[in-house]
Amino acid sequence: MKKQPYMPRQKLPFIDWHDNLTANTDLTVPGVVAGDVTNLKANNDAIHAKKKVADAADRAAVAANKDLNLTIGASKTQASKMVKNIKNADGFDPVQAKKLRIEGPEDTTDLTQAMPVLTVEAVNGGVVKVYFPKPHAEGVHIQSKVGNQADFTLLASATHSPFIDNRPLAVAGQPETRSYRAIYFQGKAEFGLMSTVVVATAIV
Repeated sequence: MKKQPYMPRQKLPFIDWHDNLTANTDLTVPGVVAGDVTNLKANNDAIHAKKKVADAADRAAVAANKDLNLTIGASKTQASKMVKNIKNADGFDPVQAKKLRIEGPEDTTDLTQAMPVLTVEAVNGGVVKVYFPKPHAEGVHIQSKVGNQADFTLLASATHSPFIDNRPLAVAGQPETRSYRAIYFQGKAEFGLMSTVVVATAIV
């Protein structure tokens, strides 16, 4: 039976795949014409040029968001101290407090200890659903490894649960073990603790 054409769906695997395709495609490959080779090279150059810009922007965004989070943290500390002084003052006025929007339950959550709890669900077609809570965060950075791979790598920055891992199986028609872990993020900055590892078997 003739196999279906293969092309990775995820960004980084696709770039690696396209690099290999570009490096190994020439006019000796049946079905390839001169325009194909020219277009492959032009597209590959454009991909890497844009990736260089995107990578630089990501690094700048990480630094900028980390700086923003530090500034917000310092501002929260100062504002909290002032609000407590207002609420403890002899002339405390509930009407004024309502106007200032300083009434309400105090948040005592220690974000340095916040840790997402992941659950996974394998469904047909090699798809795994990764569920996560995000009560104090914009989302989670999900890391994954397949089978006996030694290291975890970043899979996705997920803001909605569940995250759908629809990567094709490494070997078509053969189930594979996928491990996941995650950490909270706000903007581009991570905070809290890395979750415990959860494992799912992607099924055909």
